[in-house]
Amino acid sequence: MTTVGVTAPISPEQVQKRKSRVTRSPKIITGAVIIAIFIFIAIFGPTIAPHSADWQASTSSAFAQPPSSKFWLGTDRQQHDILSQLLSGGRSTMIIAFVAGILASFLSILFGVTAGYIGGIVDEVLSIIANIFLALPGLLILMVVIKPLPAGDTDNPILIGSVIALTAWAYGARVLRAQTLALRDQDYVESARVIGERKPRIIAFEILPNLLPILASSFIFTVIYGISIYVVLSILGIINPASASWGTMIQNAQGASAMISNDWWWYAPPALAVALLGIGLALLNFGIDEIVNPRVRSRRGSRRGVRFQLGLTPVLRSAQRAVSGKSGVTTPALEGED
Repeated sequence: MTTVGVTAPISPEQVQKRKSRVTRSPKIITGAVIIAIFIFIAIFGPTIAPHSADWQASTSSAFAQPPSSKFWLGTDRQQHDILSQLLSGGRSTMIIAFVAGILASFLSILFGVTAGYIGGIVDEVLSIIANIFLALPGLLILMVVIKPLPAGDTDNPILIGSVIALTAWAYGARVLRAQTLALRDQDYVESARVIGERKPRIIAFEILPNLLPILASSFIFTVIYGISIYVVLSILGIINPASASWGTMIQNAQGASAMISNDWWWYAPPALAVALLGIGLALLNFGIDEIVNPRVRSRRGSRRGVRFQLGLTPVLRSAQRAVSGKSGVTTPALEGED
């Protein structure tokens, strides 16, 4: 995840310009389409699935059936329909990921922005707490916390997402604290403080709007983290294997040695679903970063054939372009210009 530089309040013209960049960004459009498809699967997947997740074909076969006209993605050795499990398992995976992202973002704001704006002893205490959580091994902590839970709770997506959020908020809090330290001395924040605005209102209406690009990037990064951690916990057997999710599908295939017996249709669909969802989120994150981060736009501009001259600063290049313009000679666009 990349961070975004702090700027003054965004003008309406800049907002309109960024909106136009969003509609023209192939990364954002592609990522949004992929995520929209998975959200549709999460909402309507169990309804449009041919069978329920625990349905079994009326056959005595002890072997996994390959894809056919009857079972489009085949079956596992227990004769569960893979397509039905894939469509039904998307809901819990998405709920866990987004619950983790929402709660982790809230904790990042609560600790990071509060510490950066208030400062003093509050900053020291909250920063120590964030550093402790940042140093803890997240996966090990999740295993210790989730393993003793009753079997009925290890497949509760809200609970699992909340536990994952506890190990995912610290990095975002540190980034937000650093950006808030720079923002709190801006003129518009100082003006709100002088006229007597309360600290919660200054944070909510003066600080947070300028941190939205960072929050969006942090949220997407945490959602990706939540998906990957949930799949790992499922493969390790920490999550109830009877629950219908993409992670438990991979875990069941691994436990039955489907990879050794080359029953690829058993583990490939859920693995591809996890990978595609991660790709969609990553594309959305990269697209947002290109729009709000001038340095990324500069690099993108340089790849479009902009030619740079060694030894000339942007100021000198601007002067050179002005002189060339007066003489009727055009020069290439400067670095980072759109």
